[in-house]
Amino acid sequence: MTTQTLSPSPVYQGQFGEFTINQSDRTGVIIYRAGLMVAALSFAAGTVLALFYNNPATIQAITPLYTCFSLALGVSLLTIHIYMAPLHRLLQVFWLIGSISAFIFAHVDSQPFAVTVYTNPLTILGIGFTFAALTGIYFKEAFCFNRLETKALTFTVPILLLGHLVGVLPIQVEQVFLGVWATLFLVFALRKTFQAIPADIGDKSVFAYLKAQGSAKV
Repeated sequence: MTTQTLSPSPVYQGQFGEFTINQSDRTGVIIYRAGLMVAALSFAAGTVLALFYNNPATIQAITPLYTCFSLALGVSLLTIHIYMAPLHRLLQVFWLIGSISAFIFAHVDSQPFAVTVYTNPLTILGIGFTFAALTGIYFKEAFCFNRLETKALTFTVPILLLGHLVGVLPIQVEQVFLGVWATLFLVFALRKTFQAIPADIGDKSVFAYLKAQGSAKV
């Protein structure tokens, strides 16, 4: 009779002590990355329709693609590991404001959602919160992992949105920025699938320390 033994989880040395990574941690990272991939694919599909198949039927199809993008981004924001809890909550609030705004704009105008946003730049003051949350992810990834594509996206997204809001970018420039955004977003999501899972979990001893500090202040 043979017995099987499970190998113990590796013990990591963190800034404030040792820690281990359990299956729940790994599942959270997988969900985070899956959300990013779905969001990136949805965004890329919508971009292709907008840039190369500009007709009423395809423009209408951008609405469900945007919904899929937004929901997937929300899932990623729930499972992302960020040391600063207030910043994490802020990004989630931004996503919620942007989602509510998108829902309202999609239902108060008879035009397709993409047309409403494009022809009424002030809508960016609402749905732009969603993209501010996404830019927060880009910035976090650029800061933590020094990724070239997320460094570029951290600047590309605000420039495009603010440029459209104030009307200073020619349509050809906006199209280039949108294409670059969709491409780099896909590159980012694809590269995440090959990254070691513990890297996305981070130093759990820091999370424990910050949680303990917050409890001590209550």
